[in-house]
Amino acid sequence: MRKKIFKALRFFLFLSIAGILLYFAFRGVDFEELWNSFVNAKYWYILVYLIFGLLSLLSRAYRWNLLVETLGYKASFMNSFYSLNTGYMANYAFPRLGEITRCASLSKAEKIPVDKLFGTVIVERVIDLLMVTILTFLLIVFRFDFFGTWLHENIFVPLLSKLNQSIGGIWILLATLLGIPLAFVVFYYLFRKRLNGVNFIQKIKSFVKGIIDGLKTFYKLKRRWLFLLHTVLIWLFYWAMTYAAVFALPETSVLKPIDGLFLLIVGSFGFIIPVQGGIGAYHLITTLGLTLYHIPREAGLTYATITHGAQMIMLIVLGALSFMILFSFQRRSRREEALLNSRT
Repeated sequence: MRKKIFKALRFFLFLSIAGILLYFAFRGVDFEELWNSFVNAKYWYILVYLIFGLLSLLSRAYRWNLLVETLGYKASFMNSFYSLNTGYMANYAFPRLGEITRCASLSKAEKIPVDKLFGTVIVERVIDLLMVTILTFLLIVFRFDFFGTWLHENIFVPLLSKLNQSIGGIWILLATLLGIPLAFVVFYYLFRKRLNGVNFIQKIKSFVKGIIDGLKTFYKLKRRWLFLLHTVLIWLFYWAMTYAAVFALPETSVLKPIDGLFLLIVGSFGFIIPVQGGIGAYHLITTLGLTLYHIPREAGLTYATITHGAQMIMLIVLGALSFMILFSFQRRSRREEALLNSRT
């Protein structure tokens, strides 16, 4: 009962944060202008946006399969695709729940240990973070006079300022983050003989080992160049979908491809904030980013709302369909297994 209450409170907490961010995004907006912007949008460009989004999902599912291969398992591409979609849908319930859900879904479909799959997802997140860092660096280098100043004033300075103001400063925060794991290591080393006999500790050790095995998958990749190719393709599709959507509105259609890269990076920061599916955070930061081009807030908010809404609908629909397909497949497998056991 307490667990259910805690989950409900956590859900509403994240939802409240999303609501507050949405409030700040829509605060002071001329709603008549906003409505006209929605009415006059060219929505077929959003269809192009979704096509590139679907291609990125297919490429990401294939790349995930390349990591799974290194674990010694052969996963079906479609099962990986369905599991990925289910995970993205789960992110709209709880932030970061998607990583666990996609691993659990593929584990049930392909009989692969969840902990090892979770290690492959960590590898993906590290690679994606590296790609965002590289793209941000390239953006700042080639257009430092334009983008570098905005990122410094609106992203990095406020972030560092909040860290400095929290619980005694950034140094205490870093010391805490480093000290707690170190304390656990020392505690385990001193009492390892007693702890090794505890079943719960054994499960934790097994889980950690599975994650480490998953992290090793990148170094064991047999088709590393194919993995890198799909990594580049995924972010090219992200870039293409972001830029395709700017032509939906006359105010944003003047933007250039390099500006689409800027919107992609800025939008990525919006999904880092722990709220369901980036709701509110994406709207606020994308609208703020478009004001750099002197685009009215109403048009910027229309762009953010349309792109986020279209992606959310696509991911929820794909996720729901994928969940039903996986569920029906698992139920049929259990039925066939039960029938086989009854005959034997």
